[in-house]
Amino acid sequence: MHKTGLITSVGMALAVIMPISAKDRVTHDPSFTNTESILHVWSWNFPTIAENMKKIHDAGFTMLQTSPVQNCYSPEGSGKKIFDENETEGNWYYYYQPTDWKIGNNILGTREQMQQMMDSAAKYGVRVIVDVLPNHTAFDVDAVSDDFVKAVGGRDKMYHTQGLLPVQDYNDRLQCTLWASGALPDVNTENPAFQKYYMEFVNDLLNMGVRGFRYDTAKHIGVPSDPVDTQAGVKANDFWDVATGRKSVGGVKLALPYDSLFVYGEVLQDRNVPEKEYAEYFGQTASGYGHKLREILEKRSAEGYDLLDWNHQAAPEYLTTWVESHDTYANAHESAHLTDDQIRCGWVFLTARQNGVPLFFSRPMGSTRQAYWGDNILGARGNDEFFHPEVEAVNKFRTAMAGQKESITTGNKGEVIVVSRGNKGAAIVNLSKISHKIDIPTTLSDGTYHDTVYGKEFKVKKGRLTGLTAPERTYILIKK
Repeated sequence: MHKTGLITSVGMALAVIMPISAKDRVTHDPSFTNTESILHVWSWNFPTIAENMKKIHDAGFTMLQTSPVQNCYSPEGSGKKIFDENETEGNWYYYYQPTDWKIGNNILGTREQMQQMMDSAAKYGVRVIVDVLPNHTAFDVDAVSDDFVKAVGGRDKMYHTQGLLPVQDYNDRLQCTLWASGALPDVNTENPAFQKYYMEFVNDLLNMGVRGFRYDTAKHIGVPSDPVDTQAGVKANDFWDVATGRKSVGGVKLALPYDSLFVYGEVLQDRNVPEKEYAEYFGQTASGYGHKLREILEKRSAEGYDLLDWNHQAAPEYLTTWVESHDTYANAHESAHLTDDQIRCGWVFLTARQNGVPLFFSRPMGSTRQAYWGDNILGARGNDEFFHPEVEAVNKFRTAMAGQKESITTGNKGEVIVVSRGNKGAAIVNLSKISHKIDIPTTLSDGTYHDTVYGKEFKVKKGRLTGLTAPERTYILIKK
C-alpha cells in the first residue's frame, strides 16, 4: 500500500493548479450499465493468447489485458519460470522492470508475435488492453538501454531528484510520487523528452490495434496538486495531461481520441490518495471493494457487509473491479489461498452487478492452494477457470442485461446472494459449503425459470425467489 505526509525536501514545491475540465468520472449516473468484462491473461505469451482467442471470445469476455510488452530486465537464462526463488530462470515481476519503451520482451514475445495476436483479437472482436508502466525502470539501472538514456537527455535526466531513494511513508505524497516505490528507480515522468519517447511507444501500440491501457503504479505519478520536483527543473505535474491527449509534447500527441480508449490506473486505495483528482484523467481500481469481497468469500457470508457501497470517491461506472488481481495472488498471496470455487462465486456476484468493469485474473495452469505457481511455466495458458460454464454464463448475462438496474438481496444468514437486474434476469450465488433452500426477494418477473448452466428450476411468485441451491454454486436466470 502506498501512502503520504509532510513535504520537507529541498527543491520541491506544492502545485496549486488543478486539471482542466474533463469527463465527470465522479458523479454517478444511476441509469448507466457497464456491459464489458476483462480477462487478464497474466503470464501468457503472445502465441498462447492468439491460440486461445476463440476460447476467450466464446467465454464471453469482451476485452483481454496483457502483461507489460515493453523491453524488460532479462538476465541470461530467465523467462522460463513464473517464479524462481533462486532467480536464475526468471520471475513474473521482471516484466514490471522496464529497460526501454519498445515493443517486445523475452517473456511475451516479439513485435511480430504481438501483431499476430492483435490480428487474432480483431478477428474475434476482442479489445486488447496493454499493461503499461511509465513510472519506473528496472532495479539495475545499468540494464537500461542506451537508446532510452540518450532519448531522455542522459542518465541525470532519467529519474526524479530523489528517485533512487526508497519510499519510507506511502501516505506522504511527496515520497509516493517522487521517490522509489518498492525501491524501483522513479522515472522523471515530467521530463518532456521522456514524455515524447513514451508517447511514441503508446502510439506504436495504438497503431498495432491496442485500444486501452492499464497504468501500473498510477498513483505514484503525480497529479497537479501533488509536490513538484522543481530541483529537476519541473514546473508542473503534467504527465497525465500528455498521456491522455490533452497536451502534445515535442510534436507528439496521443494518436487516437482518448474517449475511444479504455484506460484505467492502478490507484490502490489508502490514506491521502487524491481519487477525485485521478478521476479527472482515467478510471481507477476498486481495490477496497475487492478486499471486502474477499473477506466475504472467506467467511462464506455477506451478513453485516454493505454490498452496494463501492468504497470509492469515483463513480462506479468508471471503476475496474476484481475478486483478485495478479498482485493479491502472486505478490502478497493475499488471495491465493481462496479456492477456485470461491473465486468463481465472487466473480459471478461481481460480474452480475450493474456497474464496474470486472477483471478476471487467470491463475497458472495446475495451480493448487498448496502450490500457487502450478506448472510454473512463463508464457503458458492459465487454468481452465476462465471458461468455466458459470464464468461464461455470467459474462454473457452481463452483456444481455444492458439497461437493467440492479437490486441486491441476501438470505440464509448472508450465505446466499441474489443480484437481480430489473425484471429481466438474476444471478444466485451460494457462498456456503452446504445446500440452501432459498426464499429471497427479487425484482424478477413472476414465473418458472431454469438456470442457463445446470437447468436447475427456480420459481418467482409475488416478488419472492424460491428454489434449492447446491454448495458453492451459482445460477443464472434470464426471462424468456
